[in-house]
This record gives sequence, C-alpha cells and structure tokens, in this order.
Amino acid sequence: MNLDRPKKPKMLVVDDEPDNLDLLYRTFRRNFNVFKADSGITALEVLAAEGEVAVIISDQRMPEMKGTEFLSKTVPQFPDTMRIILTGFTDVEDLVDAINSGQVYKYITKPWDPNELKSVVQRAAETYELLKQRTEELQQAQVHTALLNSILQTVRQSINVEACLVPIATVFAKSFGTDGCILQLVEGKSLAAQGSYSASGDLKNWLELEPLTQTAIATQQLQAVINLEGATNPLYAEAGLLAHLIIPATFRNEVLAVLSLQWKSPRSLQADELAMLHQAAQQVGMALTSVLHPVVAI
Repeated sequence: MNLDRPKKPKMLVVDDEPDNLDLLYRTFRRNFNVFKADSGITALEVLAAEGEVAVIISDQRMPEMKGTEFLSKTVPQFPDTMRIILTGFTDVEDLVDAINSGQVYKYITKPWDPNELKSVVQRAAETYELLKQRTEELQQAQVHTALLNSILQTVRQSINVEACLVPIATVFAKSFGTDGCILQLVEGKSLAAQGSYSASGDLKNWLELEPLTQTAIATQQLQAVINLEGATNPLYAEAGLLAHLIIPATFRNEVLAVLSLQWKSPRSLQADELAMLHQAAQQVGMALTSVLHPVVAI
C-alpha cells in the first residue's frame, strides 16, 4: 500500500551572506521545503514563482533592500505568512515599527542559537497553519451564505418551477467548481419525465441509468463516487468523469429533486463541504416546495 507523505510546509530564507544562507537551508531542509534567496529583490522573484510560503526568515542588513522593507512588500499578497527577522545590530526603530504593523512575527539576534531559532520557527509554522484553517473556515461560511442567498433570490424571482431550475443548477456549478451540474425533478420515487436542467446546455443526462440515483432517492442520502477511474464505469468513461455526487433535495421526508455534481478531475471533499452541500440541498427542497405549492392568500 502506498501512503502519501504529508507535504512539507514551504519556507523562504533570505540572506546576502552565503554561509548564513547555507546554514539556514541545512537547519530546516528536513522539515521544510526550503527556498533560498541572497537579496530582497531575488526573494520577491522566488515568491512570484513559488507562491505563498509558511515562514520567511530574512536578514535585516542587506544591500539594496533591508529585511523589514522586503517583508513589508510581502504582506499584501501573503498576509498569513509568518515573517522572522535576523538582526546583528540594534535597529530598534525599524524592528518595532515592523512588529507593531504585523509585518514581523519575531526577531532573532545574531549569532542565533540554533535551538531557539528552531523553536521559534516551529511555533511560527503552527500559527500559520492555524491562520490558514481559520481563513478557510471563513471562506466556507461566506460561500455557504452566498449559496443560500442565491437560491432564495432565484426562487423569489421565478414565476414557476421550470424558471428556477437552471439558475439553481448554475449557482451550484459556480459554488463548487463543477464541470457539470444537473438538477432534475422527482415524482414519487422516480425521476420526473420533465424538469431536467443543467448548468451547461450540452451536458448529457444519464442519471436514470446510474444506480446511485435510485439509491439517493430511496435513502434520501447523498451518494458519492470520488476519484473513480472513468474506465471502470462506462457512463463515467463516456462523460470523462472522475468524481460525482448525487444529492437528494428533500422537504418533510419527500424527495423533490436530485442534484448531480460532476467533475472531470480528482476531487476531495471535506466534512464541512459535505455538510454545506446537504444543507443547501435541503434549502433547494424548501424552495421548490414554495414554487410547486404556493400559499394562496384568502
């Protein structure tokens, strides 16, 4: 069995002295994917090519650009990155300003103690991971809210059930980055003859041939086929799919429709994403009920 090793967090070390640069690289290469740069300008080029890193360690006294100046330039694009300054002299004003403005996580005086530096870097990497987790949770909450608001707005603006199906399918397609999304009505325990709408007009609907569709309707539970080799399933092979979710949209224990989310590339879903999909599908069920059975004021 092949187990994927966890990816090493990325680190950038910046120093104009080759010996210090090599020492920093050797110190952290086992636990980090370390990139080196001998100046602030070169470091900015590395970040432009490699993207966000967890930790940056930069010398303060460098030609052309001081460490604090370089680090300040990384804040707008990489706000979560932890920045550590190495300084061999008392440059209190620059360091205090940088720390107070959130540009520097910690400063270490030269010559540094290896154990102290390793400890600081470990805490910095843990803080980075925590910040990334919280950022992702906030983004998920924002996507969830936007998705539910879009569903409600679509229903309010629709004069009948057919008019709201395509916009709802489109909202799901955009929210979850699918290659195809189908929303099909259900009558009783079977797919309805009418009311199949996709986010892309040329998408072939083969849901009635997919056994998991009936399983989703019968159990009222989400059905998932994730990262499946398309060749093992003729339906998926023809569509070029590697991941597929079928989600029943229910209201009061009645399945009103099913959502089919399709991806042509491997797709992993976290527990919070699945929970969000389930809640959004229930919102679709409630929305469809309000259109199918509107309350008539007397």
